[in-house]
Amino acid sequence: METEEISKEQDIDLIRRYLVTKDARHFTELYRRYSGKVYGKCISLLKEEHLARDAAQDIFMKIFLNLGQFAEQAKFSTWVYSITYNYCIDIIRKKKKTGDIFSDDMERLPDTIDEVHDEALLTMRSDRLRVVLEQIPIGDKAILLMKYQDDLQIKEIATMLDKTESAIKMKIKRAKHKAQMVHNELFPDE
Repeated sequence: METEEISKEQDIDLIRRYLVTKDARHFTELYRRYSGKVYGKCISLLKEEHLARDAAQDIFMKIFLNLGQFAEQAKFSTWVYSITYNYCIDIIRKKKKTGDIFSDDMERLPDTIDEVHDEALLTMRSDRLRVVLEQIPIGDKAILLMKYQDDLQIKEIATMLDKTESAIKMKIKRAKHKAQMVHNELFPDE
């Protein structure tokens, strides 16, 4: 099979062909398609180039070793993002030794949190939004990035984090609320 033909194949076809033939060109194409995205996610979560580089390599090794376990229940890109986020979150946990960053500490808050509309986040100036995202817990930042930057559906995020869709909706609601509170504290002039 020619390289040009390989580059036109769907992800699932590349995976199937690789699993049958063990021809490295198929996995190399998957790597080419996703390596930049994985590294970008790693750098946005880990904030350090050397950590992001190492994490991206480890993530692709994990993908390579577990490719046979890809169950096709979700898109391959969702599976890759899931591995990427979980791996980076594990690194952050170890680094900070703070426990589960997706912890349910906010679960004890009453459900009467005022709804923060998407427009509140989407209309923040990008420089201020970056500052706000750095001030909220990493779990909240990650879930907001999954939803608004990566454009993942609630169902995809729920699958990635092994949570129910309603739990993800509540986490997003609470994360938006925290982001809005931090924004109001840091930039009271708006």
